[in-house]
Amino acid sequence: SKTRFQALDRYTALEDGRRVIVPDPPLVQRLEDEKQRKTVRKFFDHYKTTVPDHVHRLLDDYRFVDVALKVVGVGSVGTRAFMVLLANEAGEDPLFLQIKEAQPSVLSPHVGASRYDNDGRRVVEGQRLLQAASDLFLGWGSAGGRDYYVRQLRDMKGGADPSTMLRGGYIAYAALCGTTVAHAHARSIEPDILVGYLGTGANADDALTTFAAAYADQTERDHEALVAAVRAGRIDAIEGV
Repeated sequence: SKTRFQALDRYTALEDGRRVIVPDPPLVQRLEDEKQRKTVRKFFDHYKTTVPDHVHRLLDDYRFVDVALKVVGVGSVGTRAFMVLLANEAGEDPLFLQIKEAQPSVLSPHVGASRYDNDGRRVVEGQRLLQAASDLFLGWGSAGGRDYYVRQLRDMKGGADPSTMLRGGYIAYAALCGTTVAHAHARSIEPDILVGYLGTGANADDALTTFAAAYADQTERDHEALVAAVRAGRIDAIEGV
């Protein structure tokens, strides 16, 4: 699993006795402008008002150390994301928080505007609703006319590689994933409504399976097209990042 101490080793170094985030272009760019750094500090103070009281009390023991822009994954391309390094007064017990831009939901034109005036809060409330155990440090805020939500940069998340599993393990893993998703849906709507919609036949199962297979095939075709475009020089790309 990924931990904050792994993040500390990967992203920081001691410089004149002070812990700083090390630039790693184009993925990590340290924020040098003091005005921007002050904006992040101000954002952090407001963010603390959006977390539960016991988390606020914990964060009061931490101080701002450094901040950098960090490139995010494919699913968040085009949005801003920052990584913030915090530490206690002794400069120990590091904590990395990620501040990610939250844009309006793509569903809003079809289902109406969110009840929340901050899209960061919309994301956080959605996670708290769907997840059995959400990130302790989830919160939100605004800066520069943009909405953001906050979470831990690394919070002990782990992963599994299905390609290495035997048949029995793969089936068990798929069942676990399906159960987790089912619980998330059941937390957000009356379960009886879901049961009535899905019915007792295999129509829903077949439809979901067909969609999943088609989606996987489309993803492979998209990647092949991207690789071909890079090789042909139509798209610039940096390998290995």
